[in-house]
Amino acid sequence: MSPTLAFKSIVNSHSSASPTPAHANDASHAFTWRDALWLGAIVVIGINLRPLLTSISPLMTTIRDATGLSFYGASLLTSLPVVAMGIGAFGAGALTRSIGETRGVALGLLAIALACGARWSTASGAALLATAALAGVGVAAIQALLPAVLKQRFPARVPLAMGVFSASIMGGGGLGARLSPWVSAAMGSWHAGLAVWAIPALVALLCWLGLNRGPSHGSAAQRAPADAIAFSLWRKRRAWTLGLYFGIVNGGYTTLVAWLPAFYQQHGASVAESGSLLAGMTVFQAAAALLLPLAAAPFRDRRPWLILGLSAQLVGLLGLIFWPDAAPLVWVAIAGAGLGGTFSLTLVTAMDHSAHHSVAGKLVAFTQGVGFVVAAITPVFAGMVRGWTGGFGAAWVMLAVSVAAMIVVSVFFSPRSYAKWN
Repeated sequence: MSPTLAFKSIVNSHSSASPTPAHANDASHAFTWRDALWLGAIVVIGINLRPLLTSISPLMTTIRDATGLSFYGASLLTSLPVVAMGIGAFGAGALTRSIGETRGVALGLLAIALACGARWSTASGAALLATAALAGVGVAAIQALLPAVLKQRFPARVPLAMGVFSASIMGGGGLGARLSPWVSAAMGSWHAGLAVWAIPALVALLCWLGLNRGPSHGSAAQRAPADAIAFSLWRKRRAWTLGLYFGIVNGGYTTLVAWLPAFYQQHGASVAESGSLLAGMTVFQAAAALLLPLAAAPFRDRRPWLILGLSAQLVGLLGLIFWPDAAPLVWVAIAGAGLGGTFSLTLVTAMDHSAHHSVAGKLVAFTQGVGFVVAAITPVFAGMVRGWTGGFGAAWVMLAVSVAAMIVVSVFFSPRSYAKWN
């Protein structure tokens, strides 16, 4: 059999059937204490993947005054890590082959800890941007490598595992928005509000190393088949569609994280109040990131649930456009629920395309690589629009139109297409 045909057989095995038939026997296994321990470690890791973004936003005005950053430069503090997430995701395959998933995740956590710790003494915008890039590379390694680990470790419970992982990511974002202003005020330094996130990154690193202490369980399965390694996703239409879809959807998240507090500060909210709104949004993100994949788990077709999440985003954005002061918490809660649910369910949908964890992991890494690069552009553009117009109305309209377009694109993710995506 030729390498291409061999790879296609791996990709398509069970892909046109229900999502988990290859592991039907696993579904009957009891949920063990070690499973719970794994999920706990995943939560601790996930909490560290967004504070580097959300801790910046409530302190943006203070940081700009201290460093002299323009609106464009300030937007890079959020968008640069996202670009690094995207570019770094493309190197996930090489990282897996060279050092494996376990060491790759450990190095990612170490990079986050070093970047956040360095913010204790950064005094210039350029230094802050350097820490943003380093932390973004660390996040990229973790986000690209962990999905394949989860599919291998929880083959019959992928929606649960991905939901827990995504919910912890969103929850960490909420903690960053809420705790960083408090730490900054308590310590009398915005540096402290940013640097404090080195501590949970180090805790997560110790948890991960402890969980994987000793011989790697199933280490032989960590390596992708040779045909999967040689196979390129760059010419696959479905891979690009998933990547662009993921990027446009998450452009809403990166833009709201970067500019929602500034938007409501323009409307008279304090730094603490605007940070609380962002934290409230991420609470609903976390809940939906867990609940929407669980609700969709019994169904082979994920499209109705994707459309539900996108519709929630659209309603929230329309509220920000037309009635921002009427019920701000309602609008950010609805938008947050849509963002969180769609984030995790998009990754689950990408993983549905192959029963083999290595192939699925490669597709998810590509999806995130393209997606995060696209998502990074959105807050920069929104910051430029803010500089030109003095407001964020045009940026919210842009996001609403993009979400409406993605509702249409969702229709094409039929389960019947999984068998022929390659």
